[in-house]
Amino acid sequence: MWNKLTGYFLQGLFYIAPIFVTTFIIYKIVIFIDNIFLDFFHFSFPGIGIIIMLVGLTFLGFLANSFLAQPIISFFNNIISHMPVIRDLYNPLKEFFAAIVGKERKFNRPVLVKINIQSDINKIGFITQSDLTELGIEKKYVSVYFPHSYAFSGELYIVPSENVIPLDIPSSIAMKFILSGGAIKTFNEND
Repeated sequence: MWNKLTGYFLQGLFYIAPIFVTTFIIYKIVIFIDNIFLDFFHFSFPGIGIIIMLVGLTFLGFLANSFLAQPIISFFNNIISHMPVIRDLYNPLKEFFAAIVGKERKFNRPVLVKINIQSDINKIGFITQSDLTELGIEKKYVSVYFPHSYAFSGELYIVPSENVIPLDIPSSIAMKFILSGGAIKTFNEND
């Protein structure tokens, strides 16, 4: 029983740690920028830390896409790959964000999946892999990721491909629909 509780604790820690660490770092950066602004200009400007951080992250994203930044990024990725705990947190986060906003987006094929054939229950998700033979899984299966509503988490199911129905809607609409818990009323990409 103690092993189960420890396992649950560690699993909860792994779920919350990336969110907590990211939030904590963003908070510290915003406070740091606010303090620098206060030191230089001797008055407080509410929200300046957030504005400067957003502009800085956008500029960093621009630089990361330039050919000059690739050796630097590779250097830091190499360092992180040799740090056991940080690597185990960083790599899944990096791959998750690359799947959402990177050049090799994974969440671009929304599908409707029959979860329970007897009661005709379906879920909306995204095909993330069509070939699972490297995992020793037959070709008739695909992996489908189901994001949770109102959260940055989800579940991955391996389902028979005949239970998957492609949806003829943009992936951004499917994601909005899922993340809102099905509550959105408009299906306009720009909303």
